[in-house]
Amino acid sequence: MIPWLEADDPFPNVSSALTEADGAAGLLAAGADLSPGRLLEAYRNGIFPWFSEGQPILWWSTDPRMVLFVKDFKISHSLKKKLKQIQRSINSHDGRWEIRFDHAFEEVMRACAEPRDGEGGTWISDEIVAGYVGLHKLGYAHSSELWLEGKLVGGAYGVSIGHMFYGESMFARVPDASKIALSYLVHFLGKHGVSMIDCQQETAHLASLGAAPIARTEFISRLRQVAGGPQIKDWQPIALFPNS
Repeated sequence: MIPWLEADDPFPNVSSALTEADGAAGLLAAGADLSPGRLLEAYRNGIFPWFSEGQPILWWSTDPRMVLFVKDFKISHSLKKKLKQIQRSINSHDGRWEIRFDHAFEEVMRACAEPRDGEGGTWISDEIVAGYVGLHKLGYAHSSELWLEGKLVGGAYGVSIGHMFYGESMFARVPDASKIALSYLVHFLGKHGVSMIDCQQETAHLASLGAAPIARTEFISRLRQVAGGPQIKDWQPIALFPNS
C-alpha cells in the first residue's frame, strides 16, 4: 500500500517507494494537488507526478533514475548538419527558422499531449497543464521551441530549480524538431552551469541521446548539491554555431 496525501501532508521518504516486485516500481504516494508549492516540493525531493486521465494524482521516484549529463549529450552527424543549417538561417535573419524559449509554453505542453503514431493521448491532461503553467508563471517551468515560417513545429519543456533541470516531454511536427529544440536547451543549460538533466524513466530514445540510468541514492545526492543554487534568470537561446 502507498500513503494517501492530504493537502498539507509531506511526501514520504523516497526509500519507501514500491519496487519492481510490487508491480509498480517507483510509485511513492497518491493524492494531494498540483499546486506550484507541491510540485516544487516534489521536484526538490526527486519526486514527480505521473498518472492517466481518471486516476488520482500519483507520485513517483524511480530507481534507477534516467539522467542526461550535459557533457554526454549525443548529436549525430546528420543532426549536427541540420543544426548548422538552422543556425545559418537564424544568423541571416531570413525568417525561416527560429529558436525561441518560453514564447508558447502552454502550446508546447498541449502539443506534447497530442496522440502519436496512432496511439491515444498522453498523460498530459488539462490538470497537468494547469499545474505546470502555474510553475511557468513563477519562472520555474520553461520551454524550448522550434518555429518554421512562423509555426511551432517542435519543442521540449521541463522544470528548472537552481542548477537542476527536470525534462518532462518533447514533440515534433517535422523530422528531428524535438531533437533540435532539445539541443538548444541542453546547450543553454550547459552554459549556465547545469550538469545534469533528469529524464525520469529509461527509454531507448533517451539512451540514444546519451542518457543513462543511475541509482536513486546517487541522483538524490547530486540533486541536493545543485537544486539549492540560484535560479537561471535570462532564458534566451544561445547560438550553437555562432559563425555558421
